[in-house]
Amino acid sequence: MAVAPADRPDGRGRLARRARWALACTTMKDTRRAEHILEVLSTEFGESIRRDPAAFRRKFRKMAATPFAFYRGSASLFYADLTGDFADDDFLDARTGRVWIHGDLHAENFGTYMNASGVLVFNVNDFDEAYVGPFIWDLKRLSASLALIGYAKALSDDAITSLVTDFARAYLDELTAVAEGGDEGIGALTLDTTTGALHKVLQRARLNTRVALLDIETTIDGFDRRFAAMDGRRPVGAEARQAVEEAFLGYLTTLPPVPGGGRQVEHVIKDMALRSGVGIGSAGLPSYNLLLEGHTQALENDVILYMKQAQVPAVARYIDDEKVHGYFLHQGHRTAESQRALQAYADPWLGYTTLDGVGQLVAEVSPYSADLDWDDLNEPEELSSVIRDLGHAVARMHSVADDESSHDLVDFSTEEAIVAAVDGRHGDFVKTLTGFAHAYGAQAREDHQTFVDLFRNGRLPGL
Repeated sequence: MAVAPADRPDGRGRLARRARWALACTTMKDTRRAEHILEVLSTEFGESIRRDPAAFRRKFRKMAATPFAFYRGSASLFYADLTGDFADDDFLDARTGRVWIHGDLHAENFGTYMNASGVLVFNVNDFDEAYVGPFIWDLKRLSASLALIGYAKALSDDAITSLVTDFARAYLDELTAVAEGGDEGIGALTLDTTTGALHKVLQRARLNTRVALLDIETTIDGFDRRFAAMDGRRPVGAEARQAVEEAFLGYLTTLPPVPGGGRQVEHVIKDMALRSGVGIGSAGLPSYNLLLEGHTQALENDVILYMKQAQVPAVARYIDDEKVHGYFLHQGHRTAESQRALQAYADPWLGYTTLDGVGQLVAEVSPYSADLDWDDLNEPEELSSVIRDLGHAVARMHSVADDESSHDLVDFSTEEAIVAAVDGRHGDFVKTLTGFAHAYGAQAREDHQTFVDLFRNGRLPGL
């Protein structure tokens, strides 16, 4: 009579039982994680999905493309984990746990802009998720994104560790220099101070022109500019136009004063159009484009603004601080004030308003923006140079928004508080970021596959 595998005396039966038990445990763990992902995404996006399911199908298709795209679009999951299984209060105290943070600091949220002084700068961008919270959350989010990029480029674990180490050390070195030299020591990444890949990005942005942007976005009709017809953009009806014009007047009151007087000509709206949110983070949100008369009547000086509905940042759901929650008039105010706090010379057109009682962010559609293309960077040596510059940029961003700024929500020196918290423990700090980068990078890759399976099998509610 054949002997059942589980009853074999040679031990193979016990091994089979252990294998089945391990598989069952793995399956239960995967099921719990899938349920966790569903719960977090449903809480974060559920209402928006019900409002515009088609927009979120597009958003989730983009997120399904790669682990990095999933990571970009799932900040809510990241913060749920930072306050759950990946929670760690090391280096945090009453001050370092309460600084202005970017809120979505991944590797693709860096690029160029023209600052209020007319200088092209490479810096952190996209402040839609900015808030007040633990400084190290920004660093962990960026570190994990670097691990995902390194893995996608088939870099070894040692190479990824080296890159995150370079970032961490550059951040600490720059922050220490600012703490010792004062805010006047805060520099910028410009055409005069950069080399290599970042310098090329700035050079590329310098070649952009306002005329080229206007030629893409507008057309000449009756000797004046109007928005051109294109997919995803449509005319605004009379009733909506009146509401937007009233919101625009409210926005003008939030602009910082301009030396020598206002910009009377630039406050004339020549045309407006309605657009649907097109980015991963803007799914389903309406956005208005406003075409303004430039500082002269010459058509090449016209300005394009966007007025878009601002959302509750993902990180805010995990911050328990009533002073922070009550500081802002609405989410448009939060976004604009956060960007002004985190940028030394923000967009002069940056402001906020309300439209139909909902907070809006207003800013220029800049012709001088250019993003760093990570596809052009593949070898550890060239990546390392860029990542060190990112470390400097993040340190400068954290240093700007403190007691020396015009904002009173953070009333102490951020750089001094962080330097004191890390003092004598630089090695531990680096290990914290490198260890997290590997661990959460692996988790994000697994989560991406789980998300794809949930999405394609119709498990995401409302879609």
